[in-house]
Amino acid sequence: QVQLAESGGGLVQAGGSLRLSCAASGRVFSNLAMGWFRQAPGKEREFVAAISWSGGRTLYSASAQGRFSLSRDNAKNTIYLRMNSLKPEDTAVYYCARDRVQQRWFYGAVCPATEFAYWGQGTQVTVSS
Repeated sequence: QVQLAESGGGLVQAGGSLRLSCAASGRVFSNLAMGWFRQAPGKEREFVAAISWSGGRTLYSASAQGRFSLSRDNAKNTIYLRMNSLKPEDTAVYYCARDRVQQRWFYGAVCPATEFAYWGQGTQVTVSS
């Protein structure tokens, strides 16, 4: 049974920073890419960032590029999303997810949510103006 637990969300003023964490338990973690998605009220879930199983590759959405940084610690089965220069439009529930295929990477501009097999419960990020 795979479990993903997000933490680190909260309320922050525009321009501030947050660091989200996602701790994984259960089946293999270190051979799988991990990703972050978000969903704002009334909107569809959207891709934010992904990191390869080795941590050597990252992919960011256009809105996250240059402001967010994704890393992973395979010894701790945890990934981290550092979010800087936050904007009110970043307000959403943030979900981490685990790839469904081992040792692969994505070569498009975004990672499709359908390619991720396991999801956490989400953590709320609210950015006030």
